[in-house]
Amino acid sequence: MDALASFVAQLLNGLAGASSLFLVAAGLSLIFGVTRIVNFAHGSFYMVGIYVAYSAVAWIGEGPGYWPALLVAAVAVGIVGALVEILLLRRIYHAPELFQLLATFALVLVIKDAALWLWGPEELLGPRAPGLRGSVAILGRQFPAYDLFLIVVGPLVLGLLWLLLTRTRFGTLVRAATQDREMVGALGVNQAWLFTAVFALGAMLAGLGGALQLPREPATLELDLHTIGAAFVVVVVGGMGSIPGAYVAALLIAELKAICIWLGVVEIAGVAISFSKLTLVVEFVVMAVVLVVRPWGLLGRPQAAPRQGGAIEAPLRAPDSLAKAATAALVLALVALPAISSQSPYVVVLAVDILIAVLFATSLHFIMGPAGMHSFGHAAYFGLGAYGAAILLKATGAPMLAVLAAAPLVAAAGAVVVGWFSVRLSGVYLAMLTLAFAQIAWAIVYQWDAFTGGSNGLTGVWPPEWLADKRAYYALTLALVLAGVFVLRRILHAPFGYAMRAARDSVLRADAIGIDVKRVQWVAFVIAGLFAGLAGALFAFSKGSISPESLHVGKSVDGLVMVLLGGIQTLAGPVVGAALFTWLHDTVARSTEYWRAMLGGIILILVLLFPQGVAGFARQVVYGRRDARSER
Repeated sequence: MDALASFVAQLLNGLAGASSLFLVAAGLSLIFGVTRIVNFAHGSFYMVGIYVAYSAVAWIGEGPGYWPALLVAAVAVGIVGALVEILLLRRIYHAPELFQLLATFALVLVIKDAALWLWGPEELLGPRAPGLRGSVAILGRQFPAYDLFLIVVGPLVLGLLWLLLTRTRFGTLVRAATQDREMVGALGVNQAWLFTAVFALGAMLAGLGGALQLPREPATLELDLHTIGAAFVVVVVGGMGSIPGAYVAALLIAELKAICIWLGVVEIAGVAISFSKLTLVVEFVVMAVVLVVRPWGLLGRPQAAPRQGGAIEAPLRAPDSLAKAATAALVLALVALPAISSQSPYVVVLAVDILIAVLFATSLHFIMGPAGMHSFGHAAYFGLGAYGAAILLKATGAPMLAVLAAAPLVAAAGAVVVGWFSVRLSGVYLAMLTLAFAQIAWAIVYQWDAFTGGSNGLTGVWPPEWLADKRAYYALTLALVLAGVFVLRRILHAPFGYAMRAARDSVLRADAIGIDVKRVQWVAFVIAGLFAGLAGALFAFSKGSISPESLHVGKSVDGLVMVLLGGIQTLAGPVVGAALFTWLHDTVARSTEYWRAMLGGIILILVLLFPQGVAGFARQVVYGRRDARSER
């Protein structure tokens, strides 16, 4: 009986969690379905909702004004969402969709520091809801009354959204835009204001989800990224744009987590398995399985082919005399850097970080730009290379150069597995599958204490004495990074590179002329993983230690920012973007407590001024007039 009561209690906890997760995911699903914006800032709206609810309750009072205060918080977040869409996203509608992602990532940084400035770094736990402060006995166990209320909220909001979407003209337009937004625009609907209304509604739902969590969890600055990961999973599993699908997916994931907690540690065939540890990764396992079996989600529909093709990519230029001269000058400057900066040793340390970031970003650009495959989990290969180097060094005591040669193969092996599944998808679904595999890898590394050191990571990963001097290690890093970038560029100008770009521009035409598209994309995945692994191995030796953060989604997002900041349509883009982002991150972080907001603001300015990327803008300035004259 006690086991049954415990099981029922966990299922009810899962239902309460599902309702909260559904509110966030429903808003993201609306935005995602109509605007196709991968809104990284949606988790920030959730975080702001709980913070505003805390302040609103303190201002209005804990009595009869408690519930209106939660609604005020939701509406306030909706207004913030509308302002974000009008003042920022509307200005970059015509930019590539990935640059909208970059803009929303910058918003995450700005909103986080705004919350830090307004509410401080401490955790804030709100008061209990009036009238629901007690508990209810269920099978002899006490269950919080407020959690029972949350169980009801989920279906109630689902019903209200169903009425809105099926019984109103606004709902008809939203559903039509989810299926074919080009046709909606052709019918004369003002898409800009439709997008604003949908974005505001989605933000309000996220704010309501956060506000309702006020009595259950404290408001912290880490809620944004934690929440957005789970919300993305629910949207993709349920089906992009499907509100019922989001609810079903939230139920499925929340209940699976509850069951894992209830099972605890179970001994199977003499082996103790901790199911409770699976709660960190179960949603990503579900997403990976669903994407492989049914890419459009449980209740979603296959997306209609866009009526308007994307911008035609310009052919890759063979480097001309100007590009060769600029490259030679840069290499000479890098070689001379240790001598030039002898009075400032930190410059060499920062230069090593920049070089490693350049190789990481270039490997990501290799599959994102020329291959057209968007990866949200590229940090997995960076981390596998880093951990491969650390574990090989500690387990075998092999020379560092041998470890540097072997560690990238570990990352390439991971890319073989992930790439085999990923190349069968495209667009957002491919990106989400790479994210799922990366988070699975992160969870394994984070919890495998005996092998990877768990959350503490591994230390003592230092280079040998002949590389102990930072200048010597800089020289080795420079040589390997230059060689890696050169090899990737040579591949792009080889027949394999032409096959990659042919598959990106037209799968049907590439297949018709005999190109095995999936195999080409798979090999590209492995090549990119190999060089990301080399970057990870160099990172491990440069820092002397490695932690699970090297595989986390935050590292993958950093890579995306580098590629997009520099320009995805130029070969110099990842180099410029990686150098600029790493330098800005270091410089801004040392200059102010609110470095995230400053960095986010700089990224927003760059996105608005240079939607084609910094390197793309420079290329347009240098070559634009010459190309125009030649076309005449």
